Amino acid sequence: MKRRDFVKLSGLGLGATMLPAGLIAGNRISAEELLNPGLDVTVKKRLADVALNASKSKGATYADVRIGRYLRQYLFTRENKVQNIVNSESYGIGIRVIANGTWGFASTNTMTPESIAECAVMAVDMAKANAEIQREPVVLAPQKGVGEKTWKTPIKKNAFEIPVKEKIDLLMDVNGAALKNGASFVTSNLFFVNEQKYFASTDGSYIDQDVHRMWPTFTVSAVNRQTGRFKSRDALSAPIGMGYEYLSDNPAEKIVIPNGPTVYRYAYNMIEDATAAALQAKEKLSAKSVPAGKYDMILDPSNLGLTIHESVGHPLELDRVLGYEANLAGTSFATMEKLQSKNFQYGSKIVNLVADKIQPNTMGLVGYDDEGVPCKKWDLVRNGILVNFQATRDQVHLLGETESQGCSFAESWDSVQFQRMPNVSLQPSEGKYSINDMIRDTEKGIYILGRGSSSIDQQRYNFQFSGQLFYEIKEGKIVGMLDDVAYQSNTQEFWNSCARICDKDDYRLFGTFFDGKGQPGQASAVSHGCPTTRFNGVNVINTGRKI
Repeated sequence: MKRRDFVKLSGLGLGATMLPAGLIAGNRISAEELLNPGLDVTVKKRLADVALNASKSKGATYADVRIGRYLRQYLFTRENKVQNIVNSESYGIGIRVIANGTWGFASTNTMTPESIAECAVMAVDMAKANAEIQREPVVLAPQKGVGEKTWKTPIKKNAFEIPVKEKIDLLMDVNGAALKNGASFVTSNLFFVNEQKYFASTDGSYIDQDVHRMWPTFTVSAVNRQTGRFKSRDALSAPIGMGYEYLSDNPAEKIVIPNGPTVYRYAYNMIEDATAAALQAKEKLSAKSVPAGKYDMILDPSNLGLTIHESVGHPLELDRVLGYEANLAGTSFATMEKLQSKNFQYGSKIVNLVADKIQPNTMGLVGYDDEGVPCKKWDLVRNGILVNFQATRDQVHLLGETESQGCSFAESWDSVQFQRMPNVSLQPSEGKYSINDMIRDTEKGIYILGRGSSSIDQQRYNFQFSGQLFYEIKEGKIVGMLDDVAYQSNTQEFWNSCARICDKDDYRLFGTFFDGKGQPGQASAVSHGCPTTRFNGVNVINTGRKI
């Protein structure tokens, strides 16, 4: 998936036809078939051993096997109509080997011992062919086998067990609430994913994982019939690694901002948010256009999450740093020399950014990555200084380290695994400090919520971001809504302007369900956590255009 496709999908007004084909690849099945338990783990182990033994017999010095069953349910509605319901299943095996010091990969969805053995031989043949042109042998970080392990996303309610009618009724109620409160148009969608992944390797690992993710979303639009102008507001929900309890349980916590919006933590009232969205879209029609200039920017997690993704997550991917992504998506301003200097000031001293594959409720949460490496948390930026990148087993030796960081991921069984972004998050301040405290401490600022348009250069340095909602702050108070707002900066200048960060009680998740990378393209899901954060003296431009 190209970056512009990610931006398109980050905007929440999706239609079924906008989804990249790979995201709904597989056989169309009934909703009831989504609950089929699939192969027993003992059968998976037996099939994996067929692949491992066949690989070794043909000369592989290392092999890993991924048996994957990928289940998806996507629901699309508009106003009072159901546009589409997609239930799909994709199932097969991918075999990756090292032979003659080089990678080889092959896959098949014919799940018989004979076909799997043939597939393993093909992977070895490909590795040997690749070895004729590869200059340097693959260097794998040591990884002790973990034996037989099981890991599951800790969900309370399996979304696939909730009747389709109940989900459609929810979306119809969402649309109805928006229309009742002044929306002219509304689309709403639910995305559910279950990845049943079995990993085995010649290191001695046999890992069975059951991963769940979901994303409830909508877009409402209000139209001024006299002028023909329209304004939209997307959902402020977070795509998340939880079960249906994210929607069905009452929100455990709300954060209410005086003269501003209500935001949620770890649970989401979709109908309540759609009601607010309709009213806010109408208010945007008469909002004051922002005067360009310097402002202190207060960024809600629903906005800052995308900025973290683009200005921290991507530039600190080691494969991008090394130029492996240059042909498709560019390189990185954060070069190896900056890391090796041990004094590159990525941000102000209060900025602490972590990569984290074990954070609860995140979309990147798993027990083990797609190389069988146990997942963990590590620093990327500590007290403002760049201290590390993101790497996989065959990359981490370039950082002088001997242990993989567990960043390997493949979109499907027929995709080769490679380095993908873990959850990348900004840590909260230690002292007690709320969003309302932050607003009171701001003389001239803009409070921004939600993801809008974005643009960033191929080194992930110079950028421009917008949002969904913009509130003007004067002398410590929200005084009204603004429109036509976008903020511009470069990554180092921006993060060094970080002046205040709220505490852990304001910490919330955001992220993307469809993050694209690689050739052929693959999509992954990743979360970004942060509290509300203030950046001082940021350049704001007016994006309004007179017709």
